[in-house]
Amino acid sequence: MLLLAGTAVLGLAWSEAPAALVPGPFTAHMVRHMAVVAVAAPVLAFGIAGSRLDPSARWPWAAAAAVPASIVELVVVWGWHAPALHHLAQHHAAARVVEQGSFLAAGLLVWLLCLGASGAARLQQAAAGVLGLLLTSVHMTLLGALLALTPRALYHAGDGTAALDDQSLGGVVMLLAGGAAYLAGGLALAARLLAEGDAAAGPANGAR
Repeated sequence: MLLLAGTAVLGLAWSEAPAALVPGPFTAHMVRHMAVVAVAAPVLAFGIAGSRLDPSARWPWAAAAAVPASIVELVVVWGWHAPALHHLAQHHAAARVVEQGSFLAAGLLVWLLCLGASGAARLQQAAAGVLGLLLTSVHMTLLGALLALTPRALYHAGDGTAALDDQSLGGVVMLLAGGAAYLAGGLALAARLLAEGDAAAGPANGAR
């Protein structure tokens, strides 16, 4: 069910709906981006976690890979928001496919490696996952704030005021949706980690 829901979100994100529903091409781009990494990716990751498709079950290094995965997503997200690469993706279909595919791959990798494996490595991976999700929240928030507050339009020509307003609104979308989603994930994972730690400590204290 979660896999179907995540796939449906991707279909909606990659349709013409964002451009039809929100003002400005950059804001539409950012709605599409946030739908992919902050909605579809975690939903798909929760659907995959614990299944035979979960990389944690096959990759021994996955328990410590959440922070490196977050850094990979930082490079992907900031790289595609460099004006030259953003312009390339907006005007060439092949580049846009690579852009959106890399957003999904990076977001899905982060969420999968942060959720926590089953078995002995679960708590270790969850602890690394808290750091990975909080780091991602920070860099999403920072990029969103920079886009929202920068005094000049970076991405498209035309009327300067309209372009700047579009860019600012897109930055706010990233700041609120991206920053909040990863922050909420990190806090929820931290709460789960603390609860499992307390549960494990309880029987140990009782045994004494």
